[in-house]
Amino acid sequence: METDDKRRSVIPKGALIAMAIFMIMVYIGMGILFFIDLFGWGRMAQPWPVLNYVCGVILILYGIYRGYRLYKGIGTPV
Repeated sequence: METDDKRRSVIPKGALIAMAIFMIMVYIGMGILFFIDLFGWGRMAQPWPVLNYVCGVILILYGIYRGYRLYKGIGTPV
């Protein structure tokens, strides 16, 4: 049987943290882009332009949640 040491990821912990920080910035950045309607999606979805704001809020809140999880160390390999 394999030990726990062999099952661990070969990716360095620093790289995992850097990727997590990058993804947090992507989520929050996309949420902001939804708010300012940079891509013009609000004009294309004329019946429900409020979806831009809903998606923006969801992305920003998820980015904050991911940042909290990263700060607290929840779900990160030790």
